[in-house]
Amino acid sequence: MVVMRCLTTEEAVQAINWKVIFLLAGILPLGIALEKTGAAKQLAGFLLGGFENGSPTIALAGLFFLSMMLTNVMSNQATAIILAPIAIQIAQSLSVSPKPLLMALSFAASLSFMTPIGYQTNTMIYSVGEYRFTDFTRVGTPLNLILWLLATLLIPIFWPFATA
Repeated sequence: MVVMRCLTTEEAVQAINWKVIFLLAGILPLGIALEKTGAAKQLAGFLLGGFENGSPTIALAGLFFLSMMLTNVMSNQATAIILAPIAIQIAQSLSVSPKPLLMALSFAASLSFMTPIGYQTNTMIYSVGEYRFTDFTRVGTPLNLILWLLATLLIPIFWPFATA
């Protein structure tokens, strides 16, 4: 847009959301550290610990639920970055493709409907619309649960667990 002169360089720099840039700059090393220290492997083992049969669908549902809950109290970017190495480790433990787990994580990280603090748009309309915290919970919880069920059923169809 700067090259086509739709924006000046100053306008382009002002349009950058620096909070997101700094958030990602701080969270990316955390994701890398989780992987390099073996913490992602330990967390994956903990998450899979109760499932002796190692069902990838149950792992997908669990990861989706964890991501869906975390994204309602912290940013969706941070949720995805923190859980991505764990999703990859779970896939490796189950000897399946990581793609369906990563798709579940990506989708669930965008479901911040249950609280006004999960996403900046929710926060902006919270006071202006004179909503209560429970308004988000009453509407967002059933919506999230429906999407959790649909995603658990449909993601393996579009992104199979079989490794390529």
